[in-house]
Amino acid sequence: MTTLPVAEHILRLRPYLPGKPIEEVQRELGLTDIIKLASNENPLGPSPQAVAAITRAAASVTLYPEGSAPLLRQAVSRHVQMPPETLVFGNGSDEVLHLLALSFLRPGDEVVQGDPSFAMYEIYTIQCGATPVKVPLRDYTHDLEAMADAIGPKTRMVVIANPNNPTGTLVTRPEIERFLGRVPPDVLVVFDEAYDEYVSHPDKADLRPLVRDGRNVVILHTFSKAYGLAGLRVGYGMARTEIAEILNRVRSPFNVNLLAQAAAIAALDDQAHVARSVALNAEGRDYFCREFERLGLGYVPSQANFMLVDVGRDSRAVFDALLRRGVIVRAGAGLGLPRHIRVTVGTPDQNARFIAALEDVLA
Repeated sequence: MTTLPVAEHILRLRPYLPGKPIEEVQRELGLTDIIKLASNENPLGPSPQAVAAITRAAASVTLYPEGSAPLLRQAVSRHVQMPPETLVFGNGSDEVLHLLALSFLRPGDEVVQGDPSFAMYEIYTIQCGATPVKVPLRDYTHDLEAMADAIGPKTRMVVIANPNNPTGTLVTRPEIERFLGRVPPDVLVVFDEAYDEYVSHPDKADLRPLVRDGRNVVILHTFSKAYGLAGLRVGYGMARTEIAEILNRVRSPFNVNLLAQAAAIAALDDQAHVARSVALNAEGRDYFCREFERLGLGYVPSQANFMLVDVGRDSRAVFDALLRRGVIVRAGAGLGLPRHIRVTVGTPDQNARFIAALEDVLA
């Protein structure tokens, strides 16, 4: 059999490891009563309006969707108050990040990113033959001063998750302003705001004026989290028109499917559902804080819909023990956080079950 040549940089890739699906745990352990608090999904699910829109659109799935998503583009443009030509849609917001990497990274380029942060930043960088320059977090938060120091002549892009995944921490408006003042004008700065709807910090930055002013700043948003449409994979980026036009050259022609477009339009129209999701999340975060303090566990205050907690021992062992009790979380061991687990904020019943199981495991 002939051995096929593989690009050397592809062999350096480590596949992304998603949270364990409920069905897999059912098969492996024979459990039937399982809760999944591993992938930062919305425990309320999607808006009923979105579900109804999917049902209506289902009869049309024999047809290709409109490639440029014109109706969704109009709806998002109104919602975010950005010109339609600044929007780029993707099969999840991480596809927009992939389009950025394909468009602007060349072999030998560098991408500055926090560590730990969302694994796809490193994966897309390496896919393009570029080099990730990882800057350690400070107090579980992006160290923007150190990231600015890491920018060099080969830097093509900087990626900042805000709030950060897996820590849930936020860099604020004053910090971002100081940082951008140090970024060379030919470096693209990408802010991944997947958890933006959950942020309650008074110094939350609004970066849209930078895009309107033609800066080399891209903002990523998603319908996977607060809108509860993770299974449909739809997100978007906001960028100055010249950048958006380049990304649309690279984008696959039908990358956002017909059902996803219909559901996202309907979900945008139900902001009451988003508000309920955000309120439930805030209550759940507060509950986790109280319970972690009662258990004497260190945790990272979060602006997202998950929390990172120091369990004081090997996170893989705690993950496995929780799994056997029907509770799926994420172990931090693969993220450079060997004593931490990340847990999604669920419903009150799910949250209470997790705390009871964790207390039992740690006893």
